[in-house]
This record gives sequence, structure tokens and C-alpha cells, in this order.
Amino acid sequence: MNLEHVFLCGNPALDFAATLRARRSVRFEMFVSPDRLDAWYLESGIVDTVSASRHADVECAVAVREAIYELVTARVAGDPYDGEALAVVNDTARKPAAAPQLTASGRRTDATSQEALSTVARHAVELLSGPDVPLLKECGNPECTRVYIDRSRGGRRQWCAMDPCGNKLKAAAYRARKRRAQEPAAR
Repeated sequence: MNLEHVFLCGNPALDFAATLRARRSVRFEMFVSPDRLDAWYLESGIVDTVSASRHADVECAVAVREAIYELVTARVAGDPYDGEALAVVNDTARKPAAAPQLTASGRRTDATSQEALSTVARHAVELLSGPDVPLLKECGNPECTRVYIDRSRGGRRQWCAMDPCGNKLKAAAYRARKRRAQEPAAR
């Protein structure tokens, strides 16, 4: 699987939760090392620089990621929050977050790994207590476990993104229709 970080979900907390891909099948971990975690923080745009993470930072990030995912999926399903997941996210959000600074060349955010993680947790708190909650949807691809914000016209978006999920399912449906259409002719 591709080690590129993708940002399709519409919120940094959702994209962070999606770093464990294919949760229901092969379970592909994106945070395989501290430098992959640092790369996510930078590529997501929540910080401009981050001090080098350690393995303990990765373990903490994975715990927060799983707590965010648990809370988000509970919210989508209309289920009550798990108390432990709630405590993990809230405890992380209480810690100092990455603070943007104004410089002569514009805005800049330098952070430690812990500050970046607190920023992600704060995004989760804001998301799960804000106006976008009714727009949360899980990808229609049974192998994909991304939750995204559906801001499409009419709220009819079915996939986290056309590439790869939408295209894959549309192609499979087309092949199935074509097979069904050819079956009576073969008899």
C-alpha cells in the first residue's frame, strides 16, 4: 500500500483518524515510525515545523488516533461516547497546543510533537461539538473506514473520494451490470 498521506476527510482530526487504513481488512498503519508521524503533521498543514518525534510520541499519537476514531464512529452511529476514548481526547486537548506566530514573512507555526498532537485533539473536540456533526459520513466502500464531512450539494456524497474508493466501486458495479446483461444471452 502507498505510504503517501492523504487529506480527503475535510478536517485534520478525521484525516488523522484515517491514518490506519483498511481497518476492517488488512489494517495498514501509516505511522510506522516517528518520521512518518512528523511527516503527517507537516503535510497536514497544522504546523510548519515540528521537533523530531520519538517512538513514545508515536505510541501516544496512535492512542489518540484510535480514541478520535472511536468517538467519531460513535457520533456517526448515534451511539454514546466511550468514556475512556473521551478522556484520552480531552486530556490531550488540554495540553499546550501549537501556537501560530506572526513573522515578517507571515504566519508560522513551530511545534513539538506533543503540541501538534494537542492541536489535532482540539480539532476533534471542535468537530464533534460543532455544526458539522450532521455532515459526518463513513465512506461507502466496505474496505475503506474513512469518515468525512459531506459538504456536497444535497449531501449525497457516498465515498471519501472518487479516487480510489468511488472509481473502484463504480467500476465493480459496471462490471456486475455487464455480467448480468450478458447472462440471458449465454443461455
